[in-house]
Amino acid sequence: MNHRSYLALAIPLTISTITTPLIGAVDTAVVGQLPNPAYLGGVAVGTIIFNTMYWLFGFLRVSTSGFAAQALGAKNEQQGMLAFIRPLLIAIAVGIIFILLQGPIEHVSLTLINPDTDVHLYASEYFSIRIWGIPFTLMNYVILGWLMGMSKIKVSLVLQVFMNLMNIVLDLLFVHVFAWGVSGVAIATFLSEVTAFFIGLFIIWKATPYRIKMPPIKEMIDPLSFKKMMAVNRDLFIRTLCLLTVFNIFTAKGASYGTEILAANAVLIQIHYIMAYFFDGFANASSILVGKAIGSKDKHLYKKTLMLSWQWGGLSSLMIAASYYLFSDYIISLFTRIPSVIDLANDYGIWLILFPLSASVGIVFYGVFTGATEAAPIRNSMIYSLIVFLITLYIFVPSFQNHALWLGFTVFSLGRSVFLALYIPQLSHKLFPKRSVRHEDNRIS
Repeated sequence: MNHRSYLALAIPLTISTITTPLIGAVDTAVVGQLPNPAYLGGVAVGTIIFNTMYWLFGFLRVSTSGFAAQALGAKNEQQGMLAFIRPLLIAIAVGIIFILLQGPIEHVSLTLINPDTDVHLYASEYFSIRIWGIPFTLMNYVILGWLMGMSKIKVSLVLQVFMNLMNIVLDLLFVHVFAWGVSGVAIATFLSEVTAFFIGLFIIWKATPYRIKMPPIKEMIDPLSFKKMMAVNRDLFIRTLCLLTVFNIFTAKGASYGTEILAANAVLIQIHYIMAYFFDGFANASSILVGKAIGSKDKHLYKKTLMLSWQWGGLSSLMIAASYYLFSDYIISLFTRIPSVIDLANDYGIWLILFPLSASVGIVFYGVFTGATEAAPIRNSMIYSLIVFLITLYIFVPSFQNHALWLGFTVFSLGRSVFLALYIPQLSHKLFPKRSVRHEDNRIS
């Protein structure tokens, strides 16, 4: 493993993962060209609601990738199939539950965010359409996670790019040709998610290295394996709950400052998503390599992956920060043409220069821990970071308002990096104890 082979894995994964936030970003950008900022605010609030639901179950992609990579490293066909089927069943069940509870979810979400009347109306319109795509989106998480864990990077990239290109084309068609407004972007996203699911199933059927067959029921509900999967998913769920608490507090507090600040924050958050998912490509590469290292008991691959994760996490953070500093005016203009929103986004955009510098280590090493399917440190680091975020808001919001929100978010991102990095020595010792390594070396000699 060297820089070239790491990048050969990370770059396609980066391209693949960076397409994920483009669904919300494209929806935001398309309605941002319309004259009424309430359209932009409605889609922003609707996107936050769906990000909340999707991110709570984002572990379906992350844990699937880790378990699949370990099965591939161990060359265990049955575990490879179980790594796909178990989370797929969870995705179906959760998706159905969300649809059945759509009324209470919409009511509680909009009550908590409490946007202006016009924004509330458009957010409700957006929600009532996209809710039907939830089962397909969650199953897409499983499909993408499994393909990544199986190192089927190119086909996962094709699937992601296709879904987002379809979303872009339909967005433009439904909004600018058919004049469907907010409903148009919601319908475009729904159709893209459903189509991607069926194409994903076809890709798995063609690309899998295993025989497609249902494992025995006894193996599917094996207590030890199922307990391990659920423990990882539980910790990742708590991690995501902390993350969403930050975003929802951020959005709700920003909404209290008026529609224009809400819209400006929405633009900046979409740009932040793109930055974060850029790092997520490196995190996925590290996750796959660590999973393979554990499955094949290759300590050298594990240590090399750690080093490359440090190096490319730091280097990419400098590149992203510099790129935003140089091209921020152009980037913001892609999302909206409303002068007042552009001015506000430029005022608060300075905080986005700090985001990649503060968050890179936490996001990239997130992949190391998920590849090892050791999620407790991820959970703990996020809880600590959330506490720091809340303390920062309590101290600074009364005086600095929206700038304090961005300060809190930056401190939270830095906390993710620092607290998680402190767990690395503990993880290394757990996976490859020094005593057992010395014993094996003596036996070989």
